[in-house]
Amino acid sequence: MHLTQSLHRNVQQDGDGVATIFGDRVTTWAECAERVARVAAGLRALGVGAGDRVAILSLNSDRYHELLLAIWWAGGVVNPCNVRWSPAEIAYSLEDSGTTVLCVDDTFAATVPAIQAAAPVLSTVVHVGEGPTPDGMRTYGSLLDEGTVEDTRRGGDDLAGIFYTGGTTGFPKGVMLSHRNMLASSLGAAASGNFLVPGGRLLHAAPMFHLADLAAWVGRNLTGGGHVIVPMFTPDGVLEAISKHRVTDALLVPTMIQMLVDAPGVAEADLSSFQKLVYGGSPISEGVLDRVRKALPGIVLSQAYGMTELSPVATLLGPEEHDDPVLRRSAGRAAPHAMVKIVDVDGKEVPRGEVGEIVVSGDHVMQGYWNKPAETAAAVVDGWMHTGDGGRMDDNGYVFVVDRIKDMIVSGGENVYSAEVESALTTHPSIAACAVIGVPDEEWGERVHAVVVLQPGTALELEDLRTHSKARIAGYKCPRSLEVVDALPVSGAGKVLKRELRERHWQGSDRAVN
Repeated sequence: MHLTQSLHRNVQQDGDGVATIFGDRVTTWAECAERVARVAAGLRALGVGAGDRVAILSLNSDRYHELLLAIWWAGGVVNPCNVRWSPAEIAYSLEDSGTTVLCVDDTFAATVPAIQAAAPVLSTVVHVGEGPTPDGMRTYGSLLDEGTVEDTRRGGDDLAGIFYTGGTTGFPKGVMLSHRNMLASSLGAAASGNFLVPGGRLLHAAPMFHLADLAAWVGRNLTGGGHVIVPMFTPDGVLEAISKHRVTDALLVPTMIQMLVDAPGVAEADLSSFQKLVYGGSPISEGVLDRVRKALPGIVLSQAYGMTELSPVATLLGPEEHDDPVLRRSAGRAAPHAMVKIVDVDGKEVPRGEVGEIVVSGDHVMQGYWNKPAETAAAVVDGWMHTGDGGRMDDNGYVFVVDRIKDMIVSGGENVYSAEVESALTTHPSIAACAVIGVPDEEWGERVHAVVVLQPGTALELEDLRTHSKARIAGYKCPRSLEVVDALPVSGAGKVLKRELRERHWQGSDRAVN
């Protein structure tokens, strides 16, 4: 199977049906396929061939949808850039993966000179925005002027995308996912019956570079229907899109859901078409769940747990479990395409109810980390992906995430690796030593918290630390709170004991994660 297969089928079965709605621009599946074939021809004219990487740095749009399909149609590999990253982080991902073509919209066009300076491998920049094309960039229209090419139909174990995530060593890692990986995950989620409304309209308000939204996008292509796309999440924009375009389903993180149900206009909006809401990143809090039921009484909730390395779905929690006060705190049970177990440090499965590491196997497990064989070997052992999450499984197979073995924080649905943040913080002249931990936060689930030891005779304010950090890492990775201590607790081997630092923030909770 290949990721453009659903495009051909949708043209065959529903050519006049709506594929995308973006603002006032409506495209049918037949029109979409014709444009994809032309964009693919334009990419081939730029030298993109089998396995070549093409990056997209853009807010959500119908052109993002076309580019994903066109890159695969041309035989290439997508490299969706995290729009919240700094130019230095984006440049690293381009240089590391050997990405030669970058597609950029109006919002990020100004960052291109800095990216080019740090990523000499980049040879061509294509402007995919709506405004004037900056000097030195190709126009999106020029891609459409090269005629059409036949779909290469690369699929199966061919590489489909490189998805960069944070790294435990301070450098991002490129997760390699094949066509098989991504299709297995989306088909498995669809088989649960709780993922998307068949033939409905899926709202893209979560960022399309994020694999969670991209998996939902693949699912919608597979099950038919159309995509309603807004550039980015805003509560009013989401409410308007649902009402105006009769959206049936959406994927959001709990922080977005909270903002949506608390929006002043939610009571007046026509949300009668809205049926299913999928969320991930963390369990939904009791308070937000109550507000969802009040603001959206007819909505069906489903939770997906996973990670980029799992394409991304591992477990699913269906609508009926959200009515159970115990199960709704879980991450659900293994999705139809996945095998899940809890293991000890030797990789042996532990008895039900005991805490160990959550590991996952199946056709959705990544091919590996780009150019990082040692890290790949450590993460995937005998076909089982070690998630780095500590959890337990009950007698009915429900998984409860209780801690993180990897030094990772999940804030607002984004993974933040402490090593990356610490690497940026230690370049501040006032900091002698630091440790970064996740602490509970009502709005973000977890927030990035810095514990620092200062150089003698110096002082440090949070805003100064954030300003320093933002020049080096994405804003969402920067500390939201600061604690100054005389010394960090360390083990006999000199390792910082982060569990001791976290302990007082998580007292009274049966988990050490949100």
